Amino acid sequence: MHELSIVLNIVEIVEKEAFKAGAESVSAIELDIGKLSTIEPAAFEFAWKHGIRDSVLEMSQLKMNYISGRGKCSECDTLFEMNELYDPCPECGSFFSEIMEGKEMNIKSIRIEERLET
Repeated sequence: MHELSIVLNIVEIVEKEAFKAGAESVSAIELDIGKLSTIEPAAFEFAWKHGIRDSVLEMSQLKMNYISGRGKCSECDTLFEMNELYDPCPECGSFFSEIMEGKEMNIKSIRIEERLET
């Protein structure tokens, strides 16, 4: 399950950013996940639940935005929606296309809780 390694990488990135900002915790994180990425939503949610334990993300709210897949046909240059990696071009039926969006996995935003100064 590569979803766990993805979650652990996210935790590592967020912990570095939180440390740089002097944050005590992270209250929310927003992710963009492409529908054509190899990330399985149910497996990711399971990995998330276990992978954020004892981290700055443990009490955070997770928001996931799923990005639709879009491709460009290599034969006729048609731009089209893709639900699967190998969807054919609706115009000419070719299976040769360039994926324009939908494979990404990005941290869109992190909301941190600043440490109180005394």
